[in-house]
Formats: sequence, C-alpha cells, structure tokens
Amino acid sequence: MPRGIFVTTGNSVEGYEIVEYLGIVRGIVVRAQTITQGIRGAFSSIMGGNIRAFEEVCESARSQAYTRMVEHAQDEGADAVIAMRYDATEFAQGVTEVLAYGTAVKLKTGQH
Repeated sequence: MPRGIFVTTGNSVEGYEIVEYLGIVRGIVVRAQTITQGIRGAFSSIMGGNIRAFEEVCESARSQAYTRMVEHAQDEGADAVIAMRYDATEFAQGVTEVLAYGTAVKLKTGQH
C-alpha cells in the first residue's frame, strides 16, 4: 500500500477529529472454492468440526476485499475508514461475494 490509513469498526478515530466525510468505499471479491477445497470441505462436513478448506477460502476473500476497500479509500484521498464492515452473499453453491465497506473520511491536518 502506498501509505497507511486507519481502519476501524467504530464511528470515530480516537484522538483525531473528522473534518470531511468522503463517502462509502468498498472492496468486492467473488470467490469460488477449488475442486480440492470442495472435496476436503465435503469430507470434513461429514466428520464434523471446523471445515478448514472452506475457512481458507473465506479468509482469503475477506483479506482481498479489505485490501481493495483500503485502496479505494486511498484513491479517494482518505486518511481513515470508519464503520468498516464485511458482508457476504452466496450466488451459487461454492461461489460467494465478499464485500468490505465503510465510510472514508479526512482527519484534521497535523494529526495523521
């Protein structure tokens, strides 16, 4: 990333004053599990417990969506993203959209 920005699930950045709201920023990833992950996941679901193969797909998608959201915020000139959230929608069996979103803001100059 070209420069770091604050990302928080809260509605403010402790110790900083928000001086401008730039709007909603988001990162979207649509992921499908591989055949190997599908087979491993199906086998694990029969046996019970944590399904590591599916966990890997989900974590990778969340990470990519987060990175894309931060890049979108940086493109908008943001110093921070507040009220950050994740959402996911399954389009078809094994195909999921993961969305990371929040509000891009500018912070008072001199604090960041």
